Amino acid sequence: MLERLVPDDVACAETRAEELDIELFDSERRSLGRAVRKRRLEFIAGRACAREALARLGAPVVAIPSGPQGEPVWPPGLVGSITHCLGYRACAVARSDAVMSVGIDAEPNAPLPDGVLEAVARGRELELVRGSPSATDHARDVDVSRLLFSAKEAIYKAWFPLARRWLGFEDVELSVDLDAGAFEAAVLVPAPTVRGTSLAFFRGRWAVEDGIVCTAVVVPVPGRG
Repeated sequence: MLERLVPDDVACAETRAEELDIELFDSERRSLGRAVRKRRLEFIAGRACAREALARLGAPVVAIPSGPQGEPVWPPGLVGSITHCLGYRACAVARSDAVMSVGIDAEPNAPLPDGVLEAVARGRELELVRGSPSATDHARDVDVSRLLFSAKEAIYKAWFPLARRWLGFEDVELSVDLDAGAFEAAVLVPAPTVRGTSLAFFRGRWAVEDGIVCTAVVVPVPGRG
């Protein structure tokens, strides 16, 4: 599913397995610390996907520890993103001379818990959720509230490694194409320009399959996207 959402410059790996057995690097074990079993399983499966994605990219398999905000820390020359939810784990990785940043997110294709939508969506986004039953057959396959949540998570994951600062749900306004499986996002707070690219606008793609909503945002190097 993930490979359909990203360009050829990005290598992907995904799994439905809840438990994978790999030996973590020392720095990864330190990042994991004394996490509970659920977190340990998520972390290990995410790093297993990262190793597979790195191998597909032709890059060395190396440690991917966590940064101060829990983000994966990639070695120089690489960018990437890891996601996990119940029943799905995935990683996307690329070389930094082709892609500036990548953000992926996966969520169960089910309505958000009570009270969460109001924190995630506003204005036209809420209208999209309320109007979704009248959309096309393809659109009815996805829970739009969860799609909005996932898209904003993917945007944040693409934003943070470049901007190095927080971006809230309320700081992004989405426009979603339910037929084309695409979305666009305007950042509503002052956004930096990095390597000649303004971070005030993002494009992404989404898909739903076997109960999972997956979103991806790729920021290409100027002149390549």
